[in-house]
Amino acid sequence: MDHSILPAPETKSLGDADLGSAFDEFLRSFEAFKDANDERLDQIEKRSVDVLTESKVNRISKSLDDQQAALDGLLLKSRRPGLGGNTRLAGAETIHSMEHKTAFDRYIRSGVEQDLRQLEAKAMATTSDPDGGYLVPDQIEAEVGKRLAAISPIRAIADVREVSGSVLKKPFAISGPAVGWVGETASRPQTDASTLSELAFPTMELYAMPAATPSLLDDGAINIEEWIAAEVEAAFAQQEGAAFVNGDGVNKPKGFMAETSVDEASWSWGNLGHIKTGAAGAFASSDPGDALIELIYSLKAGYRQNAQFVMNRRTQATIRKLKDSDGNYLWQPPAGVGAKASLLNFAITEAEDMPDIAASSNAVAFGDFKRGYLIVDRLGLRILRDPFSAKPYVLFYTTKRVGGGVQDFDAIKLLNFAA
Repeated sequence: MDHSILPAPETKSLGDADLGSAFDEFLRSFEAFKDANDERLDQIEKRSVDVLTESKVNRISKSLDDQQAALDGLLLKSRRPGLGGNTRLAGAETIHSMEHKTAFDRYIRSGVEQDLRQLEAKAMATTSDPDGGYLVPDQIEAEVGKRLAAISPIRAIADVREVSGSVLKKPFAISGPAVGWVGETASRPQTDASTLSELAFPTMELYAMPAATPSLLDDGAINIEEWIAAEVEAAFAQQEGAAFVNGDGVNKPKGFMAETSVDEASWSWGNLGHIKTGAAGAFASSDPGDALIELIYSLKAGYRQNAQFVMNRRTQATIRKLKDSDGNYLWQPPAGVGAKASLLNFAITEAEDMPDIAASSNAVAFGDFKRGYLIVDRLGLRILRDPFSAKPYVLFYTTKRVGGGVQDFDAIKLLNFAA
């Protein structure tokens, strides 16, 4: 075969495509990727790798990443409901909710605080003060939460709790009570008690500050609640997503990658166990998938049922090229629109804040994150209108309190790229 010209297959822009055609195009690109990568592996075996073949594989792999991102965007857009739907509350609660919504809209558009202050006098549920801002209506708070769950990768797979206080304290049994077999009439010796550990998850303040022009606020056709939710979702998702992975716990949640990592053979509570790939900054040259299989089975059976991989896009691009001993690709594309790509039959969650493959890096996490990582949301989303600091723009200082941390150190394992 003439390898002097090896163009990557033409891929279509997915920006204006519908979900079905976008997904079909993604699958066609993956088939083209497999053909090109098979050719690359064949050349490696013959010790005559063509640099153009390598370049072609990388271009198609990048195209797959771009198409997946565009597909995710289309899916999110199709699932994003509008605000202003009918409330499920009834009677006095419905009236109060509508009054709050109307008063809040006046405050956002015109800066009129009188209606919100009157609501304060009626019900302490609408807590606010001129310095701290006003609580947004329940509809907006709920919608922002739904949107964050859809676009924040770790939030989508972790355990999420809502609290009214500033700290959630949770006891956890590191070891259960001792048990044993005894005869029917034999004495029952006293057993050891459970070993408990108290985990504390303080909530920290996260803020966004979208800006609006007076003309936008004056336009009655603009759904101001929809605008606020859309503006803050991206800022909140980006900041909290980074903290859930790498946060140091100082004025932010503590990410699972910030925990101490130890070899799985010497694992103890308070650390995350890791499996080594056998090569510094890479997979082993022979049987590279063995490290991934070992990682999977380092997790106890009860955690594997709902486990999934977490990695960034660049790591996924590397893993996409791996095959098992029978020549089957370890990475598989999503089974349908809205599904996730899989690795060895376990779903992959893409988190761009995960580290790249490098010497001694923990670039891949695997586990049951619903049991392993806890996100704590304090009820209440506040907005303070500021028309003075950036004239002629109006700033909306939007805050929420969120915390997070590992709650079960046995539920998450890491792949360490070291010899």
